[in-house]
Amino acid sequence: MADHYYSAKPAVASDRGRMEEELRGKRFAFETDAGVFSKRGLDFGSRLLIETMQIEAADRVLDVGCGYGPIGLTAAWLAKHGSAVLVDINERAVQLAELNRKANRIENAEVLQSDTFSALAGRTFTKILSNPPIRAGKQVVHGIFEQARAHLVPGGELWIVIQKKQGAPSAWDKLETLFDRVEEVDKDKGYKIFKAIR
Repeated sequence: MADHYYSAKPAVASDRGRMEEELRGKRFAFETDAGVFSKRGLDFGSRLLIETMQIEAADRVLDVGCGYGPIGLTAAWLAKHGSAVLVDINERAVQLAELNRKANRIENAEVLQSDTFSALAGRTFTKILSNPPIRAGKQVVHGIFEQARAHLVPGGELWIVIQKKQGAPSAWDKLETLFDRVEEVDKDKGYKIFKAIR
């Protein structure tokens, strides 16, 4: 298999970078690296999801495919009386997300290496967030949707960002077969934010 950001062990040589982002009123500093999604800067889709997601103070949040952590760490900061779990298959991403958790003093989050939900048996959440790995294929992306439903409490919400030209219509159709209600919450520059409610 070629080396992708969704590989468990990226073979590409490390090439660390650092950036700062203002997200939901907080200044974050992020370490990034080669072999991790969107190394050079926060991608538009993730930014749109971060700006749109509705996180309550007591939410228990899961970020699936967390990369170096911007979505999940912002969610943890918003869930001041709750918690967040960030998971990624990519060990380099997991190391960076933990580094960024500590650097930004986010105490109510934990970072785990997990192939989607494999390390989360028996755990449930009020919100699940994902900028899914579209290039991993429809089977992987739709598998995330299927497993997300099982890990949400009744009334819990799955929030995803997806490009119209990279499978948004089929994602919508799949979500409608799994969830009680699906809403398009926002769209911008070809990206759509879907909220699916269990």
